Amino acid sequence: MTQQLASTLTAEKPNQGHEIPSHAPQLRIFIFALFFIFGGITSLNDVIIPKLKDLFVLTYGEAMLVQSAFFAAYFIVSLPAAAIVRRFGYMRTAVIGLLTMTAGCLLFVPASASGVFITFLVALFVLASGITIVQVVANPLICLLGAPSTAHSRLTFAQAFNSLGTAVFPYVGSILILGSLATVDQKALSGAALEAYRAAETQVVFRTSGALALAIGFVAVMVWIWRKNLVETPAESTSTWRAFDLLGRPRFGMGALSIFLYVGGEVAIGSVIVNYLMQSDVMGLGAEAAGKNVPLYWGGAMVGRFIGAYLLRVFSPGKLLACAAGGVIALLLISANTSGTVSGYSLLAIGLFNSIMFPTIFSLASEGLGKRAAEGSGIICMAIVGGAIVPLFTGYAADFVGLKAALAVPAICYAFILGFGINARRPVHS
Repeated sequence: MTQQLASTLTAEKPNQGHEIPSHAPQLRIFIFALFFIFGGITSLNDVIIPKLKDLFVLTYGEAMLVQSAFFAAYFIVSLPAAAIVRRFGYMRTAVIGLLTMTAGCLLFVPASASGVFITFLVALFVLASGITIVQVVANPLICLLGAPSTAHSRLTFAQAFNSLGTAVFPYVGSILILGSLATVDQKALSGAALEAYRAAETQVVFRTSGALALAIGFVAVMVWIWRKNLVETPAESTSTWRAFDLLGRPRFGMGALSIFLYVGGEVAIGSVIVNYLMQSDVMGLGAEAAGKNVPLYWGGAMVGRFIGAYLLRVFSPGKLLACAAGGVIALLLISANTSGTVSGYSLLAIGLFNSIMFPTIFSLASEGLGKRAAEGSGIICMAIVGGAIVPLFTGYAADFVGLKAALAVPAICYAFILGFGINARRPVHS
Protein backbone atom coordinates (compact mmCIF):
# COMPACT_ATOMS: atom_id res chain seq x y z
CA MET A 1 0.00 0.00 0.00
CA THR A 2 0.96 3.59 -0.55
CA GLN A 3 0.87 4.38 3.14
CA GLN A 4 3.75 2.00 3.85
CA LEU A 5 6.11 3.96 1.65
CA ALA A 6 5.99 7.40 3.18
CA SER A 7 6.63 6.07 6.66
CA THR A 8 10.01 4.69 5.64
CA LEU A 9 11.48 8.09 4.83
CA THR A 10 13.35 8.43 8.10
CA ALA A 11 13.78 4.78 9.01
CA GLU A 12 17.42 4.59 10.09
CA LYS A 13 17.59 2.09 12.95
CA PRO A 14 15.86 4.51 15.32
CA ASN A 15 16.29 2.27 18.32
CA GLN A 16 19.97 3.00 18.50
CA GLY A 17 20.63 5.47 21.29
CA HIS A 18 17.03 5.43 22.54
CA GLU A 19 15.56 3.98 25.70
CA ILE A 20 12.26 2.15 25.47
CA PRO A 21 9.72 4.40 27.22
CA SER A 22 7.81 2.96 30.16
CA HIS A 23 4.52 3.92 28.50
CA ALA A 24 5.36 2.32 25.16
CA PRO A 25 2.28 0.03 25.10
CA GLN A 26 -0.09 3.00 25.36
CA LEU A 27 1.82 4.94 22.69
CA ARG A 28 1.71 1.97 20.34
CA ILE A 29 -2.08 1.95 20.57
CA PHE A 30 -2.17 5.52 19.29
CA ILE A 31 0.17 4.70 16.41
CA PHE A 32 -1.96 1.70 15.44
CA ALA A 33 -4.95 4.04 15.41
CA LEU A 34 -3.04 6.34 13.07
CA PHE A 35 -2.35 3.54 10.61
CA PHE A 36 -6.06 2.67 10.66
CA ILE A 37 -6.98 6.29 9.92
CA PHE A 38 -4.31 6.64 7.18
CA GLY A 39 -5.59 3.71 5.18
CA GLY A 40 -9.21 4.62 5.75
CA ILE A 41 -8.96 8.26 4.69
CA THR A 42 -6.99 7.42 1.55
CA SER A 43 -9.44 4.74 0.40
CA LEU A 44 -12.37 7.02 1.33
CA ASN A 45 -11.42 9.10 -1.72
CA ASP A 46 -12.87 6.28 -3.86
CA VAL A 47 -16.26 7.09 -2.33
CA ILE A 48 -15.89 10.88 -2.37
CA ILE A 49 -15.08 10.93 -6.11
CA PRO A 50 -18.50 9.74 -7.36
CA LYS A 51 -20.19 12.03 -4.83
CA LEU A 52 -18.41 15.16 -6.08
CA LYS A 53 -18.73 14.00 -9.68
CA ASP A 54 -22.48 13.90 -9.26
CA LEU A 55 -22.78 17.13 -7.28
CA PHE A 56 -20.71 19.26 -9.65
CA VAL A 57 -21.53 17.39 -12.88
CA LEU A 58 -17.86 16.66 -13.54
CA THR A 59 -16.23 14.65 -16.28
CA TYR A 60 -14.15 11.65 -15.20
CA GLY A 61 -11.00 13.67 -15.79
CA GLU A 62 -12.20 16.52 -13.60
CA ALA A 63 -13.32 14.12 -10.87
CA MET A 64 -9.84 12.56 -10.76
CA LEU A 65 -8.50 15.93 -9.58
CA VAL A 66 -9.55 14.65 -6.14
CA GLN A 67 -6.71 12.11 -6.27
CA SER A 68 -4.36 14.65 -7.86
CA ALA A 69 -4.90 17.12 -5.02
CA PHE A 70 -4.50 14.38 -2.43
CA PHE A 71 -1.39 12.63 -3.72
CA ALA A 72 0.39 15.78 -4.83
CA ALA A 73 0.97 16.38 -1.13
CA TYR A 74 3.32 13.39 -0.98
CA PHE A 75 5.54 14.96 -3.63
CA ILE A 76 5.49 18.47 -2.18
CA VAL A 77 5.51 17.78 1.57
CA SER A 78 7.69 14.67 2.02
CA LEU A 79 11.12 16.35 2.06
CA PRO A 80 9.98 19.33 4.18
CA ALA A 81 8.46 16.81 6.60
CA ALA A 82 11.84 15.12 6.96
CA ALA A 83 13.35 18.50 7.86
CA ILE A 84 10.63 19.00 10.48
CA VAL A 85 11.53 15.63 12.01
CA ARG A 86 15.19 16.67 12.28
CA ARG A 87 14.16 19.96 13.89
CA PHE A 88 11.44 18.86 16.34
CA GLY A 89 11.78 15.09 16.73
CA TYR A 90 9.33 12.26 16.15
CA MET A 91 6.63 12.97 18.71
CA ARG A 92 6.28 16.72 18.13
CA THR A 93 6.33 16.19 14.37
CA ALA A 94 3.56 13.64 14.75
CA VAL A 95 1.49 16.24 16.60
CA ILE A 96 2.17 18.83 13.87
CA GLY A 97 0.99 16.35 11.26
CA LEU A 98 -2.11 15.42 13.22
CA LEU A 99 -3.08 19.06 13.68
CA THR A 100 -2.60 19.62 9.94
CA MET A 101 -4.89 16.66 9.26
CA THR A 102 -7.45 18.14 11.64
CA ALA A 103 -7.23 21.48 9.84
CA GLY A 104 -7.79 19.70 6.53
CA CYS A 105 -10.94 18.06 7.87
CA LEU A 106 -12.21 21.35 9.24
CA LEU A 107 -11.64 23.03 5.87
CA PHE A 108 -14.56 20.98 4.60
CA VAL A 109 -16.76 23.43 6.56
CA PRO A 110 -16.10 26.43 4.26
CA ALA A 111 -15.92 24.05 1.31
CA SER A 112 -19.42 22.80 2.07
CA ALA A 113 -20.68 26.33 2.63
CA SER A 114 -19.26 27.59 -0.66
CA GLY A 115 -20.40 24.64 -2.77
CA VAL A 116 -17.37 25.21 -5.02
CA PHE A 117 -15.39 22.19 -6.22
CA ILE A 118 -11.93 23.74 -5.90
CA THR A 119 -12.44 24.40 -2.17
CA PHE A 120 -12.82 20.64 -1.67
CA LEU A 121 -9.53 20.11 -3.50
CA VAL A 122 -7.79 22.57 -1.18
CA ALA A 123 -9.18 20.79 1.87
CA LEU A 124 -8.05 17.42 0.52
CA PHE A 125 -4.53 18.74 -0.13
CA VAL A 126 -4.19 20.07 3.43
CA LEU A 127 -5.54 16.79 4.82
CA ALA A 128 -3.07 14.77 2.73
CA SER A 129 -0.22 17.07 3.79
CA GLY A 130 -0.91 16.19 7.40
CA ILE A 131 -1.04 12.50 6.56
CA THR A 132 2.30 12.77 4.78
CA ILE A 133 3.94 14.48 7.75
CA VAL A 134 2.73 11.86 10.21
CA GLN A 135 3.60 8.96 7.94
CA VAL A 136 7.14 10.22 7.57
CA VAL A 137 7.61 9.46 11.28
CA ALA A 138 5.17 6.57 11.80
CA ASN A 139 7.54 3.72 10.97
CA PRO A 140 10.55 4.89 13.05
CA LEU A 141 8.19 5.87 15.87
CA ILE A 142 6.86 2.31 16.02
CA CYS A 143 10.46 1.09 16.14
CA LEU A 144 11.20 3.38 19.07
CA LEU A 145 8.35 1.92 21.10
CA GLY A 146 9.88 -1.46 21.81
CA ALA A 147 12.90 -3.70 21.49
CA PRO A 148 14.74 -3.75 18.13
CA SER A 149 14.31 -7.52 17.93
CA THR A 150 10.51 -7.19 17.75
CA ALA A 151 10.36 -4.09 15.51
CA HIS A 152 9.40 -6.12 12.44
CA SER A 153 6.40 -7.72 14.14
CA ARG A 154 5.23 -4.32 15.41
CA LEU A 155 5.43 -2.84 11.91
CA THR A 156 3.59 -5.78 10.39
CA PHE A 157 0.88 -5.51 13.03
CA ALA A 158 0.56 -1.77 12.38
CA GLN A 159 0.12 -2.41 8.65
CA ALA A 160 -2.72 -4.80 9.47
CA PHE A 161 -4.57 -1.82 10.99
CA ASN A 162 -3.82 0.13 7.81
CA SER A 163 -5.46 -2.59 5.71
CA LEU A 164 -8.39 -2.77 8.10
CA GLY A 165 -8.96 0.95 7.57
CA THR A 166 -8.99 0.56 3.77
CA ALA A 167 -11.64 -2.14 4.10
CA VAL A 168 -13.90 -0.44 6.68
CA PHE A 169 -13.93 3.22 5.63
CA PRO A 170 -15.27 2.76 2.06
CA TYR A 171 -18.15 0.58 3.30
CA VAL A 172 -19.22 3.04 5.99
CA GLY A 173 -18.55 5.97 3.67
CA SER A 174 -20.80 4.46 0.99
CA ILE A 175 -23.70 4.43 3.44
CA LEU A 176 -23.06 7.94 4.77
CA ILE A 177 -21.94 9.69 1.59
CA LEU A 178 -23.42 7.86 -1.41
CA GLY A 179 -26.81 6.86 -0.05
CA SER A 180 -28.68 9.81 -1.54
CA LEU A 181 -27.20 9.88 -5.05
CA ALA A 182 -29.96 7.77 -6.54
CA THR A 183 -32.83 9.75 -4.94
CA VAL A 184 -32.46 13.03 -6.84
CA ASP A 185 -32.06 13.65 -10.57
CA GLN A 186 -29.74 16.63 -10.60
CA LYS A 187 -30.40 17.24 -14.31
CA ALA A 188 -33.97 18.23 -13.39
CA LEU A 189 -32.73 20.99 -11.09
CA SER A 190 -31.49 24.47 -11.96
CA GLY A 191 -30.80 27.84 -10.42
CA ALA A 192 -31.54 28.21 -6.70
CA ALA A 193 -32.87 24.64 -6.45
CA LEU A 194 -29.61 23.23 -7.79
CA GLU A 195 -27.50 25.37 -5.45
CA ALA A 196 -29.66 24.35 -2.46
CA TYR A 197 -29.29 20.67 -3.40
CA ARG A 198 -25.51 20.96 -3.65
CA ALA A 199 -25.28 22.82 -0.34
CA ALA A 200 -27.37 20.17 1.41
CA GLU A 201 -25.48 17.25 -0.09
CA THR A 202 -22.02 18.66 0.64
CA GLN A 203 -23.06 18.76 4.29
CA VAL A 204 -22.90 14.96 4.19
CA VAL A 205 -19.20 15.15 3.34
CA PHE A 206 -18.74 17.82 6.01
CA ARG A 207 -20.32 15.71 8.76
CA THR A 208 -18.12 12.77 7.88
CA SER A 209 -14.98 14.91 7.91
CA GLY A 210 -16.10 16.55 11.15
CA ALA A 211 -16.22 13.18 12.89
CA LEU A 212 -12.74 12.44 11.56
CA ALA A 213 -11.49 15.81 12.84
CA LEU A 214 -12.68 14.99 16.34
CA ALA A 215 -10.99 11.58 16.29
CA ILE A 216 -7.72 12.92 14.90
CA GLY A 217 -7.72 15.85 17.30
CA PHE A 218 -8.14 13.46 20.24
CA VAL A 219 -5.15 11.40 19.07
CA ALA A 220 -3.09 14.60 18.69
CA VAL A 221 -3.84 15.63 22.27
CA MET A 222 -2.87 12.21 23.60
CA VAL A 223 0.39 12.12 21.64
CA TRP A 224 1.23 15.59 22.98
CA ILE A 225 0.53 14.47 26.56
CA TRP A 226 2.84 11.48 26.16
CA ARG A 227 5.57 13.29 24.18
CA LYS A 228 8.01 13.57 27.11
CA ASN A 229 7.88 9.86 27.75
CA LEU A 230 9.99 9.30 24.64
CA VAL A 231 13.67 10.28 24.88
CA GLU A 232 14.96 11.11 21.41
CA THR A 233 18.43 11.53 19.96
CA PRO A 234 18.69 14.30 17.32
CA ALA A 235 19.02 12.94 13.78
CA GLU A 236 22.13 13.64 11.74
CA SER A 237 21.88 16.57 9.34
CA THR A 238 22.08 15.45 5.72
CA SER A 239 21.82 17.12 2.32
CA THR A 240 18.26 16.88 1.06
CA TRP A 241 19.09 16.98 -2.63
CA ARG A 242 22.10 14.67 -2.62
CA ALA A 243 19.80 11.63 -2.82
CA PHE A 244 18.69 12.41 -6.37
CA ASP A 245 21.93 11.09 -7.84
CA LEU A 246 20.66 7.61 -6.91
CA LEU A 247 18.29 7.84 -9.88
CA GLY A 248 21.33 7.28 -12.05
CA ARG A 249 21.52 3.69 -10.82
CA PRO A 250 19.46 1.54 -13.25
CA ARG A 251 17.95 -0.78 -10.60
CA PHE A 252 16.97 2.08 -8.32
CA GLY A 253 15.75 4.34 -11.13
CA MET A 254 13.50 1.60 -12.54
CA GLY A 255 12.27 0.80 -9.04
CA ALA A 256 11.34 4.41 -8.29
CA LEU A 257 9.46 4.64 -11.59
CA SER A 258 7.73 1.34 -10.80
CA ILE A 259 6.52 2.77 -7.48
CA PHE A 260 5.23 5.83 -9.36
CA LEU A 261 3.33 3.61 -11.80
CA TYR A 262 2.15 1.12 -9.18
CA VAL A 263 0.65 3.76 -6.90
CA GLY A 264 -0.88 5.47 -9.92
CA GLY A 265 -2.38 2.26 -11.28
CA GLU A 266 -3.69 1.11 -7.90
CA VAL A 267 -5.32 4.46 -7.15
CA ALA A 268 -6.72 4.84 -10.68
CA ILE A 269 -8.48 1.48 -10.48
CA GLY A 270 -9.78 2.16 -6.98
CA SER A 271 -11.06 5.56 -8.09
CA VAL A 272 -13.24 4.22 -10.90
CA ILE A 273 -14.64 1.14 -9.14
CA VAL A 274 -17.90 2.78 -8.00
CA ASN A 275 -18.71 4.31 -11.39
CA TYR A 276 -17.49 1.16 -13.15
CA LEU A 277 -19.83 -1.15 -11.21
CA MET A 278 -22.70 1.26 -11.88
CA GLN A 279 -22.33 0.80 -15.65
CA SER A 280 -25.27 -1.04 -17.23
CA ASP A 281 -22.93 -3.38 -19.12
CA VAL A 282 -21.07 -4.29 -15.91
CA MET A 283 -23.25 -4.85 -12.81
CA GLY A 284 -25.70 -1.93 -13.03
CA LEU A 285 -25.55 -1.24 -9.29
CA GLY A 286 -26.69 1.89 -7.50
CA ALA A 287 -24.05 4.21 -6.07
CA GLU A 288 -24.33 2.98 -2.48
CA ALA A 289 -24.34 -0.71 -3.47
CA ALA A 290 -21.35 -0.15 -5.75
CA GLY A 291 -19.50 1.67 -2.99
CA LYS A 292 -20.02 -1.25 -0.63
CA ASN A 293 -18.00 -3.39 -3.05
CA VAL A 294 -14.92 -1.15 -2.80
CA PRO A 295 -13.75 -2.96 0.40
CA LEU A 296 -13.40 -6.13 -1.69
CA TYR A 297 -10.66 -4.40 -3.69
CA TRP A 298 -8.76 -3.17 -0.63
CA GLY A 299 -9.64 -6.23 1.44
CA GLY A 300 -8.08 -8.41 -1.23
CA ALA A 301 -4.83 -6.55 -0.69
CA MET A 302 -5.03 -7.31 3.03
CA VAL A 303 -5.53 -11.03 2.43
CA GLY A 304 -2.84 -11.05 -0.22
CA ARG A 305 -0.28 -9.75 2.26
CA PHE A 306 -0.53 -12.88 4.34
CA ILE A 307 -0.30 -15.12 1.28
CA GLY A 308 2.52 -13.06 -0.20
CA ALA A 309 4.52 -13.16 3.02
CA TYR A 310 4.79 -16.94 2.61
CA LEU A 311 5.32 -16.97 -1.15
CA LEU A 312 8.17 -14.46 -0.92
CA ARG A 313 10.02 -16.95 1.26
CA VAL A 314 9.73 -19.61 -1.44
CA PHE A 315 10.04 -17.77 -4.75
CA SER A 316 12.30 -15.07 -6.16
CA PRO A 317 10.80 -11.63 -5.33
CA GLY A 318 11.41 -10.40 -8.87
CA LYS A 319 9.67 -13.39 -10.44
CA LEU A 320 6.75 -13.16 -8.01
CA LEU A 321 6.39 -9.44 -8.75
CA ALA A 322 6.35 -10.17 -12.48
CA CYS A 323 3.68 -12.84 -11.98
CA ALA A 324 1.55 -10.51 -9.87
CA ALA A 325 1.79 -7.73 -12.48
CA GLY A 326 0.92 -10.24 -15.20
CA GLY A 327 -2.10 -11.32 -13.15
CA VAL A 328 -3.31 -7.71 -12.92
CA ILE A 329 -2.95 -7.21 -16.67
CA ALA A 330 -4.92 -10.43 -17.31
CA LEU A 331 -7.71 -9.30 -14.96
CA LEU A 332 -7.87 -5.88 -16.63
CA LEU A 333 -8.20 -7.54 -20.03
CA ILE A 334 -10.93 -9.85 -18.75
CA SER A 335 -12.84 -6.99 -17.14
CA ALA A 336 -12.63 -4.78 -20.22
CA ASN A 337 -13.78 -7.53 -22.59
CA THR A 338 -16.60 -9.12 -20.58
CA SER A 339 -19.81 -7.93 -18.95
CA GLY A 340 -21.88 -8.50 -15.84
CA THR A 341 -20.43 -9.96 -12.66
CA VAL A 342 -17.39 -11.36 -14.47
CA SER A 343 -16.39 -7.88 -15.57
CA GLY A 344 -17.04 -6.36 -12.12
CA TYR A 345 -15.43 -8.98 -9.93
CA SER A 346 -12.38 -9.39 -12.15
CA LEU A 347 -11.66 -5.70 -11.54
CA LEU A 348 -12.21 -6.06 -7.78
CA ALA A 349 -9.89 -9.10 -7.68
CA ILE A 350 -6.95 -6.93 -8.72
CA GLY A 351 -6.50 -5.89 -5.09
CA LEU A 352 -5.30 -9.41 -4.27
CA PHE A 353 -2.42 -9.11 -6.74
CA ASN A 354 -1.59 -5.55 -5.70
CA SER A 355 -0.86 -6.73 -2.15
CA ILE A 356 2.81 -7.67 -2.57
CA MET A 357 3.80 -4.98 -5.03
CA PHE A 358 4.77 -2.09 -2.81
CA PRO A 359 7.09 -3.94 -0.40
CA THR A 360 8.56 -6.04 -3.20
CA ILE A 361 9.27 -3.11 -5.51
CA PHE A 362 10.66 -1.12 -2.61
CA SER A 363 13.01 -3.86 -1.43
CA LEU A 364 14.19 -4.69 -4.95
CA ALA A 365 14.87 -1.02 -5.73
CA SER A 366 16.79 -0.60 -2.45
CA GLU A 367 19.10 -3.57 -3.01
CA GLY A 368 22.73 -2.52 -3.06
CA LEU A 369 22.15 0.97 -1.64
CA GLY A 370 23.92 0.13 1.63
CA LYS A 371 24.22 3.18 3.87
CA ARG A 372 22.26 5.25 1.35
CA ALA A 373 19.09 3.20 1.81
CA ALA A 374 17.43 5.98 3.83
CA GLU A 375 18.17 8.50 1.06
CA GLY A 376 16.61 6.12 -1.42
CA SER A 377 13.51 5.88 0.77
CA GLY A 378 13.06 9.62 0.53
CA ILE A 379 13.17 9.58 -3.26
CA ILE A 380 10.81 6.63 -3.50
CA CYS A 381 8.46 8.41 -1.11
CA MET A 382 8.17 11.26 -3.59
CA ALA A 383 7.24 8.74 -6.29
CA ILE A 384 3.86 8.37 -4.56
CA VAL A 385 2.90 11.37 -6.67
CA GLY A 386 1.98 8.77 -9.29
CA GLY A 387 -1.32 8.61 -7.42
CA ALA A 388 -1.94 12.20 -8.49
CA ILE A 389 -1.03 11.79 -12.16
CA VAL A 390 -2.00 8.35 -13.48
CA PRO A 391 -5.65 8.59 -12.27
CA LEU A 392 -5.91 11.92 -14.09
CA PHE A 393 -4.83 10.32 -17.38
CA THR A 394 -7.24 7.43 -16.71
CA GLY A 395 -10.09 9.85 -16.12
CA TYR A 396 -9.50 11.80 -19.31
CA ALA A 397 -9.19 8.53 -21.24
CA ALA A 398 -12.56 7.47 -19.82
CA ASP A 399 -14.11 10.72 -21.05
CA PHE A 400 -12.93 10.02 -24.60
CA VAL A 401 -13.14 6.23 -25.00
CA GLY A 402 -15.21 5.03 -22.04
CA LEU A 403 -14.34 3.42 -18.70
CA LYS A 404 -13.57 -0.04 -20.05
CA ALA A 405 -11.15 1.14 -22.71
CA ALA A 406 -9.56 3.50 -20.18
CA LEU A 407 -8.33 0.47 -18.24
CA ALA A 408 -5.53 0.40 -20.81
CA VAL A 409 -3.84 3.22 -18.87
CA PRO A 410 -3.24 1.23 -15.66
CA ALA A 411 -2.51 -1.85 -17.81
CA ILE A 412 0.46 0.00 -19.33
CA CYS A 413 1.66 0.86 -15.82
CA TYR A 414 1.58 -2.77 -14.75
CA ALA A 415 3.34 -3.83 -17.95
CA PHE A 416 6.35 -1.75 -16.92
CA ILE A 417 6.23 -3.27 -13.43
CA LEU A 418 6.22 -6.73 -15.00
CA GLY A 419 9.36 -5.78 -16.91
CA PHE A 420 11.00 -4.47 -13.74
CA GLY A 421 10.25 -7.74 -11.97
CA ILE A 422 11.89 -9.74 -14.75
CA ASN A 423 14.90 -7.40 -14.80
CA ALA A 424 15.27 -7.53 -11.00
CA ARG A 425 14.90 -11.29 -10.61
CA ARG A 426 18.61 -11.54 -9.72
CA PRO A 427 20.06 -9.78 -6.63
CA VAL A 428 22.31 -6.77 -7.01
CA HIS A 429 25.33 -6.08 -4.82
CA SER A 430 26.56 -2.72 -3.58
